Amino acid sequence: MTRLAGKTALITGAARGIGLAFARAYIAEGARVAIADIDLNAAEVAAADLGEQAIAVRMDVSDQGSIEQAVAQTVANFGQIDILINNAAIFTAAPLAEITRADYDKVFSINVAGVLFTMQAVANHMIERGKGGKIINMASQAGRRGEALVSVYCASKAAVISLTQSAGLNLIEHGINVNAIAPGVVDGEHWEGVDAFFAKYENKPLGQKKKEVGEAVPYGRMGTAEDLTGMAVFLASSDANYIVAQTYNVDGGNWMS
Repeated sequence: MTRLAGKTALITGAARGIGLAFARAYIAEGARVAIADIDLNAAEVAAADLGEQAIAVRMDVSDQGSIEQAVAQTVANFGQIDILINNAAIFTAAPLAEITRADYDKVFSINVAGVLFTMQAVANHMIERGKGGKIINMASQAGRRGEALVSVYCASKAAVISLTQSAGLNLIEHGINVNAIAPGVVDGEHWEGVDAFFAKYENKPLGQKKKEVGEAVPYGRMGTAEDLTGMAVFLASSDANYIVAQTYNVDGGNWMS
């Protein structure tokens, strides 16, 4: 359990949920982790629970200055960044006729521009350091297809897959592998909000949509954050050195590609 020994990871949106599960798995594999989150208090609680191998940094991925400051703080504390996971994201849903420009701008500023410019900031550090690195972007099965009520979110995750491909081709010459994970439906606090959107627009009781999508997964249940950690560790390790610009489905069989 030391595949990431001596490595430092910066994980965005890591104070809870999937990001926090990644942080635990990385520390178990010997890495040091910067818990980056817009909620600094929650990040500090998470880092304290994880122990001396973790620090908390405030990062708003929609703000360039905040991105640069978080990267600089991580480097100042640990001396390097070897791994980046772009995990921070938000969800929205609405019929096409009700989508607002404000909702679109907010989702794309976090889910797309946040991924792009955090990749850029960390890649610049990795290039300057000259020892390569691993970048993992969190896509979604929603980026593989359209959904009637989820136009903006689906488009944002499709953009993440595309950015992963382009960045992967561009950065591999510097020894930086860029790949992505596309989860399916993952249980947790995020899905409570998703379920509420569908309850509103599909006139379903709260919890009904969540129950339906869980039962529809070929594996037989919704995923958990821990179901994703194996792929996250693998893509960050030397085992994935020859993997470039790929997006891996970890979704219980929901999507085949």
